[in-house]
Amino acid sequence: MEQRYRKAILKSLQGSGYQPQSLAALARQLGIDRQDLPAFEAAFEQLRRDGLVIMGEGGMVYPAPVAGMVTGIFRANQRGFGFVCPLEPGAHASLFIPPDAVGDAMNGDVVLARVVRKRRSAGQVRYSGQVVKVVKRAADRFAGTLLKAGRSWVVQPDGKGFVEPIHVDDVTAKDARANDKVVVQIISYPSGDRPARGVIVQVLGRAGHYEAEIASVIEQFKLRSDFEQACLDEAAACASSFDATSTDGIEDLTDKLIITIDPPDAKDFDDAISLEIDGNGRWVLGVHIADVARFVRPDSALDREARLRGNSVYLPGRTLPMLPEVLSNGICSLQPGQRRFTKTVSITYDKEGTVVSRRFCNSLIRSTQRLTYQQADAALKGHTADLEPGVAGLLWEAERLARTIERRRHKEGMIQLAMPEVELVMDKAGRVVDAQPADTSYPHTIIEMFMVEANEAVAGLLDRLDIPFLRRIHPEPDPMALKELSRLVRTLGIKMPRIPDRQSIQDLLRLVKGRDSELAVNMLVLRSLEKAVYSPLNIGHYALASRAYTHFTSPIRRYADLTIHRALQYYLDGRVEQARREAQAQDLTDLGRHLTFTEQCAEDAEEDLKAVLILQMLSKRPDTVIDGVVTGVASFGVFVRCRRFGIEGLIKAEDLGPDRWLFQDKSLCLVGQRSGVIVGLGQPIQAKIVSVNVPARQLNLAPVRPLVEAKRARRR
Repeated sequence: MEQRYRKAILKSLQGSGYQPQSLAALARQLGIDRQDLPAFEAAFEQLRRDGLVIMGEGGMVYPAPVAGMVTGIFRANQRGFGFVCPLEPGAHASLFIPPDAVGDAMNGDVVLARVVRKRRSAGQVRYSGQVVKVVKRAADRFAGTLLKAGRSWVVQPDGKGFVEPIHVDDVTAKDARANDKVVVQIISYPSGDRPARGVIVQVLGRAGHYEAEIASVIEQFKLRSDFEQACLDEAAACASSFDATSTDGIEDLTDKLIITIDPPDAKDFDDAISLEIDGNGRWVLGVHIADVARFVRPDSALDREARLRGNSVYLPGRTLPMLPEVLSNGICSLQPGQRRFTKTVSITYDKEGTVVSRRFCNSLIRSTQRLTYQQADAALKGHTADLEPGVAGLLWEAERLARTIERRRHKEGMIQLAMPEVELVMDKAGRVVDAQPADTSYPHTIIEMFMVEANEAVAGLLDRLDIPFLRRIHPEPDPMALKELSRLVRTLGIKMPRIPDRQSIQDLLRLVKGRDSELAVNMLVLRSLEKAVYSPLNIGHYALASRAYTHFTSPIRRYADLTIHRALQYYLDGRVEQARREAQAQDLTDLGRHLTFTEQCAEDAEEDLKAVLILQMLSKRPDTVIDGVVTGVASFGVFVRCRRFGIEGLIKAEDLGPDRWLFQDKSLCLVGQRSGVIVGLGQPIQAKIVSVNVPARQLNLAPVRPLVEAKRARRR
């Protein structure tokens, strides 16, 4: 049987229309029954050992590269090596490039690489390559810190993408000084032992100053900040012609009790809720979403710019909105007491939280009150003095309904991870002076559950109408990744099936809740799952246990949601056939890739700036003791995540204590050869700061007290 499966896998991968997919998806495509999965996986594993297939990034299955040339994007690593990710879809997985074969390639460049050798390791065939030539440069401008290196001047680029310093001449031309944050233009790229050279084209300010750091992040991630005049003119015209008195074809809901719940610093309120009990004692939830499509017309200057941006970017202390603020914070924002156009999804539930019916309409609302999550939480605990009449009752019913929906979705297989976030405390100068855990009170879950239900309702409608649309998909995890998750969890002394299913993952998360190992286990589960992306493929959303899901509830800040509003409007206008034709004429796959990319850029930029600001703060507090937990183990040391600051640092093996530390791959831990001390995942540890490298985003730590005493090590 395995022989038959090997032939079927190779035939599928060698087909001209093959697209990379997970092993689970490939098994479904080939019609493999559940009872035959072990034989199918064994066949795949043998093909992988023979070097005929590759499990690539994200658990995707690729055919192996053939001898010859590969064109792709070079992704650099701080340790000098890199990978070439092929441009041709489905060509093969990323090709490893060792440090001595990188040539003059820089992160993000399109390169031509030669498959130079294959070697067997642990019974598997592995490939490596050599960069032959750079086809297209990703960038010729970099933001970084100007430093004096002996008699020379260099710019150390920010971030982790390109780590080699760029040599610069004539720094006085821009009045740049040591420790300035600058933008450097590449004149000559690195080659062999010859470093890259460049010229300073802009001085952003002093390294460590908030404005300079944020300007560096914007340059580094190529974010769009200012709007062109055509966009501002269109937005101003929308604002000046705004008229909320005409309600032709629109349901007037301005007399209903409707509220918004958002973070304290939010200004773009794009979702509001209402909740009533009908004559049969059933909940009727109203989710009211800002009707951005009314103002942003397809192919207008606003639309083209919003599409390029893809989403708003929320950086610490500053927002780069997808739409000009006259729209995002003005006529589209559901401000209290203001008449605003919305699209409403009404969902009726029985007492078990099961959906009885759904209805969609264009509407006009007037928010009764704007609440922060903290205010809503206080109200649920009885502090209702500042609430408008009826709001307290709405909140109490909202909590009842949300908990009922949450129980129902858990039964259906929803997986909820506990990944703690931190909020930065900044002074007026933009310096981070502290960090604190982000608010996680239950009103967050109330809004999350209601928005998930609305998103699912709209996706289900478009599905039934057979209108192609941009879905939010989350592929099933790859069986190999689940096997690895099970293996790692067992190293913590927790029993788990060899290939965990939804139920066992839910049980695992419940089991570790409140334990020291909770963060490490949640990170392991996260790494075993695929990334959620935008795509027209109808494969559902694994984590939400949803057969059809989309993003509809945030059109002010996400372009994907704006496209869904337009599709819904066709339905409301009775033009379903036109919606199908226009959707089929679009390249939704390409749009999905673009929006997934801009979303990732926004997340990376936010995390990068957070890391910079926290590291700068910690660099001035060398005596800070970090209360952390081990979240990763490697042969060279352990990674420790700080609970308070949400940042990860490295404790080198030699700093753990006077011993010879041996890496145990199977149990994923370091063991002191003489002392017998074990350092593994989920272990709490107190650490002190050894050094901070802000440009490289590195934090080096050491235990407050060595884990091994010299006397003990000698006795052993």
